[in-house]
Amino acid sequence: MPTLVEKTGSRPPWVGLAAAAWVQIAAGTSSTFPLYSAALKSVLGFNQQQITILGVACDLGENLGLLPGYVSNKLPPWAMLLIGSTSCFLGYSVLWSSVNQIIHGLPFWLLFIALFFGTNSSSWFGTASLVTNMRNFPMSRGPVAGLIKGYIGLSGAAFTVIFSVLLHHSATNLLFFLMVGVPLLCLSLMYFVRPCVPATDNDPSEPVYFAFLLGSSILLAAYLVMTTVLNEVFTLPSILKYVLLAGTVLFLMAPLAIPIKMTLFRSKRSLPDNLAKEEGEKEPLLIPSTSASNMGTLFEGEGDGDGDGASEMEILLAEGEGAVKKKRKPRRGEDFKVRQVFAKADFWLLWFAYFLGMGSGITVSNNLAQIGFAFGIKGTTILLCLFSFFNFCGRLASGAISEHFVRSKALPRTLWMGAAQLVMMFTFILFSMAINGTIYVATALVGIGMGFQYLSISTISELFGLKNFGINFNFILLGNPTGAAIFSALMAGHIYDREATKQGSSTCIGPDCYRVTFLVLAGLCGLGTLLSVILTVRIRPVYQALYASGSFRLQPQSNGH
Repeated sequence: MPTLVEKTGSRPPWVGLAAAAWVQIAAGTSSTFPLYSAALKSVLGFNQQQITILGVACDLGENLGLLPGYVSNKLPPWAMLLIGSTSCFLGYSVLWSSVNQIIHGLPFWLLFIALFFGTNSSSWFGTASLVTNMRNFPMSRGPVAGLIKGYIGLSGAAFTVIFSVLLHHSATNLLFFLMVGVPLLCLSLMYFVRPCVPATDNDPSEPVYFAFLLGSSILLAAYLVMTTVLNEVFTLPSILKYVLLAGTVLFLMAPLAIPIKMTLFRSKRSLPDNLAKEEGEKEPLLIPSTSASNMGTLFEGEGDGDGDGASEMEILLAEGEGAVKKKRKPRRGEDFKVRQVFAKADFWLLWFAYFLGMGSGITVSNNLAQIGFAFGIKGTTILLCLFSFFNFCGRLASGAISEHFVRSKALPRTLWMGAAQLVMMFTFILFSMAINGTIYVATALVGIGMGFQYLSISTISELFGLKNFGINFNFILLGNPTGAAIFSALMAGHIYDREATKQGSSTCIGPDCYRVTFLVLAGLCGLGTLLSVILTVRIRPVYQALYASGSFRLQPQSNGH
């Protein structure tokens, strides 16, 4: 195993976070499918059902990240970015060659596989960025996860601006950009997305830095929506379009302001010593307070040690000197093996809560154009912009809000997942009532609710550690395509076709097209709220122990699992 030296100092983690923001913007390639799906249909002669199946390939590729999660403990981030760039190039090169009619007669299944590999690069990019930065900022997992997942939520809007300004609404140009531009960008950032020695004390400036990143990213989101709307509504001169694009680049450069500030105004705070470690020896783990009174009887007994008649004091002394390693089951916040995670009821409560919330939300997002048309809205661009913007806001706000309350009140993040699903439940009821004008408000609320479901990522790292975090959170993300397949493709699609058949057309008009679907989704969100509340009650004592002093400290991993 090659030696992986972690970068020391206070600036490198922030440089890596800024680089990860660019990687995440580039990683949202699956969000571009609506921009070139019409070209696939017209040039290659596909019907709508085949286009829908290719859309499933996008969902699978984007969310099937078990392999990247597994190798995240075995490969450095640059290697994962290299694999993702290769996958992106190979996948989109097949699509570009087909749409550009360089290669003729490719079978449909090959295009399905090519699209899967092209969008699967998102899993490699996202896992490398998220796992690395969660380890670089172990005491700020909520804001980091919110920012990382928020930027990928903005990628669709960013690609839309590039598509309209630089690529002149050309599907072949877009596929060429995805084939070449995205891999080159991620390869150029390989050096910066790297493990760094995390600070072991609380930096009073860190909340200010994260607040700056939160604000700048919200401004970026609003700017992208404004740019998209201006391009759609008005005929802008070319020079103004390029000025707006330059503004987007400046907003994306905002995270670099933090390491630049650190360079110009150096902190007097002492920095940790650099300790070179072998890859895989990850230190940053959540641990409870050292005070035994904080833990009480929360955890189970620590297992049976074979002392061979030795006294307890002798065993403790031997353990302290490193001669004996006491084996025990991991506690919450320490590293769990994958099989130990899958044996925990808390993990499955979290998975099903996420599955119900995200599955309900993704049903709306996948059918938003048809929902708008059924409600009498001919142009759905504004709906798509609203959903993307508020979904991004939900991702960011969830990290900031949960981080405040987990530190001040030791409230588990799952409480906010449940609260968001409760709001989504009433929102789906509002959808089913089909009151004039409420579709815009309901779309925004569903976007926010979906964003809050990504709190499961921070939660799983806090409960089960960071060592196998890559595979753990990617398994959680399987709730996305699973929900899309069951609730969107099977349920919503079947109900829509049935109502369209009643109207004697292939297109359904009116509130009945999705009324039953919305009521079922409301019930699913109600169940998700109940599961989130049960999970919150179960893990509240764990959070009270982990955040007993309003924060937690780091220690080297010493157990033997």
